[in-house]
Amino acid sequence: MSRAPSSLDPLLGPARARIAAGSTLSVLASLIWLAQAWVIAAALAGWLEGTGAPAREAVVFLALAALRAGLTYGAEGQLFRASERAVTRLRDRIVARESLAGDSGGFGGPGAVAALTVDKLDALRAYLMRYHPAMTRTAIVPPVILALALSQSWAIGLVLLVAGPLIPVFMALVGWAAKEACARQMVEIGTLGDLLVDRVAALPDIQLLDAGAQVTGRFAKVSDDLRRRTMAVLRVAFLSSTVLELFAALGVAMVAVWVGFSLLGVIGWGTWGAPLTPFAGIYLLLLAPDFFQPMRDLAAAWHDRAAAQAVAEEVEAWQAAPLPPLLGHGATAARLHGAPVIAWSGLSARGIDYPDIRIAPGSRLAVTGRSGAGKSTLLGLLAGLQAPEAGTIRVCEQVLDDRNADGWRARLGWMPQTPQFPEEPLRALLGEGEPDPALLRAAALDTVLDRLPDGLDTVPGESGAGLSGGEARRVMLARLLRARPDVVLADEPTADLDPATAARVTEALLALAARGTTLIVATHDARLIARMDGEIAL
Repeated sequence: MSRAPSSLDPLLGPARARIAAGSTLSVLASLIWLAQAWVIAAALAGWLEGTGAPAREAVVFLALAALRAGLTYGAEGQLFRASERAVTRLRDRIVARESLAGDSGGFGGPGAVAALTVDKLDALRAYLMRYHPAMTRTAIVPPVILALALSQSWAIGLVLLVAGPLIPVFMALVGWAAKEACARQMVEIGTLGDLLVDRVAALPDIQLLDAGAQVTGRFAKVSDDLRRRTMAVLRVAFLSSTVLELFAALGVAMVAVWVGFSLLGVIGWGTWGAPLTPFAGIYLLLLAPDFFQPMRDLAAAWHDRAAAQAVAEEVEAWQAAPLPPLLGHGATAARLHGAPVIAWSGLSARGIDYPDIRIAPGSRLAVTGRSGAGKSTLLGLLAGLQAPEAGTIRVCEQVLDDRNADGWRARLGWMPQTPQFPEEPLRALLGEGEPDPALLRAAALDTVLDRLPDGLDTVPGESGAGLSGGEARRVMLARLLRARPDVVLADEPTADLDPATAARVTEALLALAARGTTLIVATHDARLIARMDGEIAL
């Protein structure tokens, strides 16, 4: 049996036994046809010579057919379960690793990871279910048929021996092009996935800037590139099938012509001395197509192998890509004890070096700098959502690491720039019981609820459908006001807000700070910066 791409070997460990069993059953089912062909040849030869036993031969043929059907059913069942297990296990590995990542790694954005997890891994199913058994049958069945053909006629054996090896040679030549075409197609699928995720996240800005035509044009171009890549893969697949069908048809035709002329007595050479019998001629005619059938199946699955190799390379790239880990285990934990002092030294992430600092409890700090300077990254580091590349962060006089990150986050209030919500109504998101109207007014959320048809019973969905970016952040602010955390990390809390609403949000954050909450905000808002006690300029 052929080996899988190397990056999949660890995954196929538990499934390898089923793959081998399914391939073995597939070979046995193919070999049973040789016995069925023997029965058919004997029946037809006996009918021609008047010595056959049709009833007995029909019973034997049907029994063999039932056995062959049972073996085929068992083979397909084993291969299906093996492919499901292999793909599911790899998909679980990707999801588990990505769920513990603090941010996108070097492999690509969320669209590329989603495309690999959902669409591309399915290419492995066809590889395991079709290519593996076809390769096993090709290694066993044609040599057996060649030996049987040689036992009856050296001429037929020579035809099969010459025609057979040409097919793998041309398949290999076509296979190189197939692999390159499949690799290019996989890259385009990941690019389109990333583009879709980015544009969906930016829909409010696209509408605001009236940039729909430009975005549509970009999608059309990328989609057209993917279409061309897909057609290139299909052209290669059709080319390989055409080459194989040509040689298979020529080989079967030559066998049929030689058998026909030999039985008619036109030619007398090609056997091992004795004339060709009707039984031998019919048997050779029945065997010839099945000599090429495993190779035809292999050619049909050849592009499955190319696609699987392209996916394997992407899996290797995903495994090798650096992925910022999420500290902790994402579990509910007891609050970390001690005064919420924050300090870091030698801190570096994403190529950005941060100045050493110590933040006392109750401080109000603004993190400033141009876009891309590392403001959001710093907040993610302080929340333990990703690990630094160098340096240490100390919280409550302890080094922030896997052991205490969950307990530290239990004391945090997190207000990201693009919040995401569970599938629950706003009422449940704001905590148990009825929210205090004063709290809703302080978070400037009252005006948002007034325009929502279902008010607090609105289910915003994961991306906050029906809420703008600023409105979604106000929902998070209301949660913070109710929870009263010890430390608040807010990323652009006043962005996309009108001056009056931004002022209300600013006052709400300062009210939290007045109760002793440490407030760290990443912002470009000069008015908010002016209300802070200090500034970390990046």
